[in-house]
Amino acid sequence: MSSETAVRLPVIDFSKQELKPGSPEWDLVKLQVREALEEYGCFEALFDQVLELRHAVFGSMEELFDLPLQTKKLYVSGKLFRGYSRDASGLHENMAIDDAHIPENIESDLTNILWPQGNKSFSETLVSFTQLASGLEKTIRRMILEIFGVEKYVDEFIDSTNYILKVMKYEGSQSSKPSLRAHSDQNLVTLLYQNEVNGLEIQNKDGEWINVKPSPNTFFVMTGESLSVWLNGGLSSTYHRVTMKESKARYCVGLFATPRGGYQVKAPKELVDDKNGLLFKPFDYEEFLGFYSIHAARGALESGLKAYCSV
Repeated sequence: MSSETAVRLPVIDFSKQELKPGSPEWDLVKLQVREALEEYGCFEALFDQVLELRHAVFGSMEELFDLPLQTKKLYVSGKLFRGYSRDASGLHENMAIDDAHIPENIESDLTNILWPQGNKSFSETLVSFTQLASGLEKTIRRMILEIFGVEKYVDEFIDSTNYILKVMKYEGSQSSKPSLRAHSDQNLVTLLYQNEVNGLEIQNKDGEWINVKPSPNTFFVMTGESLSVWLNGGLSSTYHRVTMKESKARYCVGLFATPRGGYQVKAPKELVDDKNGLLFKPFDYEEFLGFYSIHAARGALESGLKAYCSV
């Protein structure tokens, strides 16, 4: 299968009101999540509620990235991989907002910097999107912990989570060269929501690249390296890249669930025994990012989390 071929990845419906822990609907969806993650490490989450925000979300992103470059550069952060960044070609730029699940952070840390006069509709749109996406992410992660029989850690695990909201723009291009080089996300879980322009590709178990073409009412869900470590290698992270093949710009907004700084990520004792020894040492995610940033700057993205904390 070539990267020119589009394969429909599993689509799992999270829109039903009856989707409550312990219900038959919950157990059915949880089984679908398990099968999708074991086969692909990712899936599309059908979530009709996001359609109500679609026009506002991508309208806000166009408004944001249409700002002058010197204005966008005002958005800085003292933390790694946050703030505004732009690649050397200028074809890919993004802004990453820390603790985006706290509504005040979006307005104070981003909106008021870029629009000193205020931009209430912009803030409200990003806040609404973050609340919607983070609620879905918590549901998905709860299911994953139930699949592995460690659901008693759900509250502790979720309470120690930071949500980073990243808005991204990829300029149109018809080059075969990836606009975003292949990598696995280092966080826990990633939810992506994009406009109608495709470009995301995932690598399957056979090493072949598959085009991802999500629908307007779906999030693309991927697991990251931190979750794999927490599960003692129980799930593989999703290896992916972006290759632009259209002249129109691709806008994408992602919610990245990460372990909060100071929280020691370590596998529960229930996932370690004589047959399944401990694979990874406990680690602090923010401390790891310091290591990763050095290697990423050198282009060594394979020097990721598992290299950092393997036993």
